[in-house]
Amino acid sequence: MPKNRISVLLVDDHAVVREGYRRLLERHGDIAVAGDAAMAHTLFTSLSPALVVMDISLPGTSGLEALRRMIAYEPAARVLMFSMHEDAVFARQALQIGAYGYVTKASAPTVLVEAVLSIARGKKYLSPEIAQKMALLEGTPATHGLTQRECDVLRLVVQGRSIQEIADALGLNSKTVANHQSALKQKLAAETTFELQRRASELGIVL
Repeated sequence: MPKNRISVLLVDDHAVVREGYRRLLERHGDIAVAGDAAMAHTLFTSLSPALVVMDISLPGTSGLEALRRMIAYEPAARVLMFSMHEDAVFARQALQIGAYGYVTKASAPTVLVEAVLSIARGKKYLSPEIAQKMALLEGTPATHGLTQRECDVLRLVVQGRSIQEIADALGLNSKTVANHQSALKQKLAAETTFELQRRASELGIVL
């Protein structure tokens, strides 16, 4: 590999998207691509790339679960999560698992390149809009007797996400999410999901 080039594993399930970002990044590194979590892990263990750029939404096993497997295999792995999800809850979950950074697909192409180069140098990276939302999220304490996890679930409930979507986003199983929803309804005196959304808005719990 030529000096100063970076070996990158790009993981996204959309072929057109993969090709576009591969062309963007290949000026700075040697790119391998994968379309799902299983192939991503196989390439990760066989190629030992300098860093991984991976979508959260993958068919079958989610990007967050794939991230867990990579970190378990190589704790020093440098993984940049690259996703359409712009809610800070997703970014925090990824960072808690061990991601080096989080960039949304709404970001300018130059932001992705900057993130890759920064992480290759060992620096963590958040796209500007996510960094701002993370600051707001971390500065908002759990209120009305809610735990931090319940606040995370509530934010996604208010966005209209299903139990399975919330489970995938937070790396939980659907039963655990359903239990959190039941606890939220009890604590906020709400009988339905719609009432839960309304109560959260009234109490100003959700950003």
